[in-house]
Amino acid sequence: MSGVQTITVAEDEAEQRLDRWVRRNFPHVGQGRIEKACRKGEIRVDGAKVKPSSRVGPGTEVRLPPLPDAGEDRDRPKPQPRVSDADAKLIQSCVLYRDEHIIALNKPPGLPSQGGSKQTRHVDGLAEALKFGREDKPRLVHRLDKDTSGVLLLARTQKMAGELTQAFRARDTRKIYWALVAGVPQPRWGTLRWGLVKAPGHGGKGEAEKMICVHPRHVDETPGAKRATTDYAVLTTLASRAAWVALVPVTGRTHQLRAHMAELGHPIAGDGKYGGSSQENLGDGWGAQLGGELSKKLHLHARSISFTHPATGKPVTITAPLPDHMQRTWDYMGWQDGDVPADPFEDLE
Repeated sequence: MSGVQTITVAEDEAEQRLDRWVRRNFPHVGQGRIEKACRKGEIRVDGAKVKPSSRVGPGTEVRLPPLPDAGEDRDRPKPQPRVSDADAKLIQSCVLYRDEHIIALNKPPGLPSQGGSKQTRHVDGLAEALKFGREDKPRLVHRLDKDTSGVLLLARTQKMAGELTQAFRARDTRKIYWALVAGVPQPRWGTLRWGLVKAPGHGGKGEAEKMICVHPRHVDETPGAKRATTDYAVLTTLASRAAWVALVPVTGRTHQLRAHMAELGHPIAGDGKYGGSSQENLGDGWGAQLGGELSKKLHLHARSISFTHPATGKPVTITAPLPDHMQRTWDYMGWQDGDVPADPFEDLE
């Protein structure tokens, strides 16, 4: 058992939650013990009583009570299950870009970014197979919906995770999504500004929660609503039945692109939550299933992400190929990547 100690957060560490900082430095100490020590005032930051969620950063002084030695703490987290050889091969095959600081994946559809209700296999867990010689696994810095594929960034150091997270918060990154939507949006490019509010789901854990669009003028008066902005551009069409669109989420709300396109009257193909899983599009601009030989899976893909590399200062753009089910649809439509500009919004700005 150690004695009382005061530790100064190192200059090369990013700002982070107190409980995460403690667990990183003392991985054998469990979350329950940290929360209890905060409640009792045994853990203090710059002399003040704090919560586990309080932020600490370079230069912060953290006072810690006597902590058990490794192997003594019954509250320590359970060890992570080993990633199978098959899963390790899968997640490593998804790597699009890798340097000393960042890993970018082409996340497959159907694989959650993080664990949740009934989700035991996810990118965050499989990241154990992405250490590539490092002691710690890389950390997620943003998320994609389970059924959305495409570019997903992970930071290989805690400092880089903080810098990339700040870049996302400051909207210093540019993400372009590709989607197949029912019907053809009119006008063929524009900006959607409906706010979003979460509607309760059913069951003990709120299953089937979804986002409801709120008119911009009513956002401030709607409890829980947040403003959301999406730019869209039609790239090409299949008569009036469907359109290939590019989407830029200016804000990053839950299910933002899916909810906005459905509210516009052109749900993303295969979107059972927002477009009606059994509704077939009949050319009237509604219904998320296009029928025929086309896949019923969600047709939403994080095509590219552009940002300034925090370590090198150089611009980086990472592009992800379409997943198999979307590529089959594109082949069926006769659409090819080279037929459209990488950033169709450049000419509109």
